[in-house]
Amino acid sequence: MRRDAAPSQPFTTLLIPAMALIVHKYGGTSMGSIERIRNVALRVAKWHRAGHQMMVVPSAMAGETNRLLELAYAVSVQLEPRELDMIAATGEQISIGLLSLALKELGVGARSYAGWQVPIKTDSTFTKARIIEIDCARVQCDLDAGQVVVIAGFQGVDGENNITTLGRGGSDTSALALAAAFAAHECLIYTDVDGVYTADPRIVDQARRLECITCEEMLEMASLGSKVLHTRSVEFAGKYRVKTRVLSSLTDPAMPLEEEMQSGTLMTFEEDKTMEQAVVSGIAHQRDEARIALLGVPDTPGIAYQILGPIAHAHIDVDMIVQNQSVQGRTDFTFTVARSDYARALDILNASVKTQIGAHQVVGDPKVSKVSAVGVGMRSHVGVASTMFRTLAEEGINIQMISTSEIKISVLIDEKYMELAVRALHKAFALERG
Repeated sequence: MRRDAAPSQPFTTLLIPAMALIVHKYGGTSMGSIERIRNVALRVAKWHRAGHQMMVVPSAMAGETNRLLELAYAVSVQLEPRELDMIAATGEQISIGLLSLALKELGVGARSYAGWQVPIKTDSTFTKARIIEIDCARVQCDLDAGQVVVIAGFQGVDGENNITTLGRGGSDTSALALAAAFAAHECLIYTDVDGVYTADPRIVDQARRLECITCEEMLEMASLGSKVLHTRSVEFAGKYRVKTRVLSSLTDPAMPLEEEMQSGTLMTFEEDKTMEQAVVSGIAHQRDEARIALLGVPDTPGIAYQILGPIAHAHIDVDMIVQNQSVQGRTDFTFTVARSDYARALDILNASVKTQIGAHQVVGDPKVSKVSAVGVGMRSHVGVASTMFRTLAEEGINIQMISTSEIKISVLIDEKYMELAVRALHKAFALERG
């Protein structure tokens, strides 16, 4: 992957140099019908006619990936990940073909590329592949010739020429990785919402759209449940300092460029004084969490690895971890996983870890949720934790686990209190006022 991008200019500018390379990414809802695909084509054509080189990364049409996987599971209950990737990757290939045709109908030259045609080279972890390298030469020739290049998101190819996919949300990752590899001026992520909000507007009526958010905050928000950007895509943006903006694809595609660039949420890499005044920038939540606890574990060196090693080997991600104070040589070890991994993690622990390490009991709760307060202002302000804990106490919400970093505080609570907690914390930190 090329890493020779020039240092980014201040993100406050709306000026785009002539012939700048711009990457557009469109989500499944944006590509959800022929009418919406035509609107995407109109928007891309507007940018192209303004004199910019254009690279577009569309997702599969809304619901298409689920439909394809349902077909696969209808055929077999024991599917090889390699074959799943072969099936799932076709959704994006339909999108790039349709969008390329729609652009040509508007008189705009366009060329579609599947991931393996670029190629986007990945490792061989099927269904969760990671990008290793992007070969820019072939696509660059089309860009230099004035073509709009439409590249399938979510997919790549491994060293043995197997089609791979990057996991759910992988189109965001593809777009940011391509923007980094080609040293794009900016990557615009078009979705069905008009930016990043202080909380989920479906839960908090007073949630406010943020004009800008730091990359650190966005990474925390993404990892803590915000669905606007995928965590891995934010990591790419931060590592390669790719200018990134989240906008709505449901606005008028003929909107002037200047007006369009002022909408949405801009992801920055600097913390200015205005941003530091906001102690908390947003309240994030993760609904589908599960808690697992091993009770009466021997408090000996290496015990955490003995517990979590087999979990990691099964490619199960662990989030919050708490180990209690030792009492008479025994302790309790608690951690959380995604709810979809709960049953599998329990099976692993009950089958091997419990007997091998001598835990008294393995217990769990698949109906918990995580609620988090995020903000770079936490670095220079005190009292965030006390405000958060007091607010939850006043609402009668018990905290089961706590996790912190420099810019976030997360609590694990009973799922039934999740929405109440989000609303109460949003009000407690006065996020509706900006």
